[in-house]
Amino acid sequence: MNIHATPQLTPAETALIEAFGERLGALPGDSAVTVRRDGAIEAIKAGLPTRRVETWHYTDLRRLLNKVPEFDTTASVKALDPLLEGSGLVTLVNGAVSGKPVLDNGVSFAPLAERLADGAFAASLETYGSDDAIGAINAAFVADGVALDIAEGVKLEKPVELQNLQAGGQSHVRLAVNVGAGSRAVIVERQTGEGAGLATSVSQLQVGDGAEVTWLIVQEQPETAQYLAQFKAVIGKDAKLTLFVMNAGGKLVRQEVLVKVAGEGSDFQLRGVNLLAGDSHTDLTMVLDHTVPHTGSTEIVRNVVTGKAHGVFQGRINVHQVAQKTDARMACNTLLLSDDAEFSAKPELEIFADDVACGHGATVTEIHGDHLFYLMSRGVTEKTARGLLVKAFVAEVIEELEDEEIVEALEIRLDQWFATHG
Repeated sequence: MNIHATPQLTPAETALIEAFGERLGALPGDSAVTVRRDGAIEAIKAGLPTRRVETWHYTDLRRLLNKVPEFDTTASVKALDPLLEGSGLVTLVNGAVSGKPVLDNGVSFAPLAERLADGAFAASLETYGSDDAIGAINAAFVADGVALDIAEGVKLEKPVELQNLQAGGQSHVRLAVNVGAGSRAVIVERQTGEGAGLATSVSQLQVGDGAEVTWLIVQEQPETAQYLAQFKAVIGKDAKLTLFVMNAGGKLVRQEVLVKVAGEGSDFQLRGVNLLAGDSHTDLTMVLDHTVPHTGSTEIVRNVVTGKAHGVFQGRINVHQVAQKTDARMACNTLLLSDDAEFSAKPELEIFADDVACGHGATVTEIHGDHLFYLMSRGVTEKTARGLLVKAFVAEVIEELEDEEIVEALEIRLDQWFATHG
């Protein structure tokens, strides 16, 4: 007889389970939502993933998530100035919608609490697999968020900014956005806050046929914060999604990107910048599914790692058997600025079609001594020279966005990070 012992719960797992019991009665949702929440907490009871789980091999969540703070609904934090001037703004503080959103015509808004209360959002709380720890934690506790619908054929004149601000404690939100066929939109997702909290955020995007969406994720959590997030998208026929991710903060960060290229002629572009310092741990994990013929994708991730920080990029592209004529490329390039810095890269291709053009690669390097000498020989100080080289390494990816206002705003965030950690 084989006896399988149940592993002892960690303090973080225990805190999550106890918090669920305390908060369940106050969480919105009908019976269908409650069933999803119950399933999510059962997954947590089975244990958070360890490095033995392949998709979490470089981020042992059971070990790294060592403290879960209590909920604090009384704490507050001020809204930020929009990243892009004139943006429509939706603000969430500690997981709840704050104030009245100001949005363009053609954009409808509803607090997610309403769709949880009537059960309309129940199916969206389903986790995508047994190792979906982020989805499970979020589904168990999410009480509010944003539901945006952009009508068909709408060309938004100004961006929409979704600010998710945490003032310590815990916060768990969902950002659900549907972009109608033929529409154009720029959406900015800001993730930041104050204090040593735990935040989970799940963004869900549906890109209609012929639509074009640029989505920016700018994550600047405090250096003591724990932040777990997902971005999930489905791209329709002849549609284009450009996703830019900047991680520039947090003690423990995992950002998952889960994209399904579901319509012929569609295109997905990912550009990522990870700026890591101190003793932080940041993980950017992507799973991309090409499920139909004649689609394309390109993913380029640049990483700058200093101090004792540890970074991770896991990228898997799945080309299904029916997805002939797929063109998919992926590259991960890392610059290490200290002897104690580490970065783990794991690009993968899983191809079942036979008429495709696919490739991937990864590099890890230090600042080239000749380049540094060239600048210093012309009177530039070593610190300034290093900063110029590092910024050039990262700015190349930012400039691919082409929109001058977006590029300028992101380069300002880049300069601010370098001023602190350069």
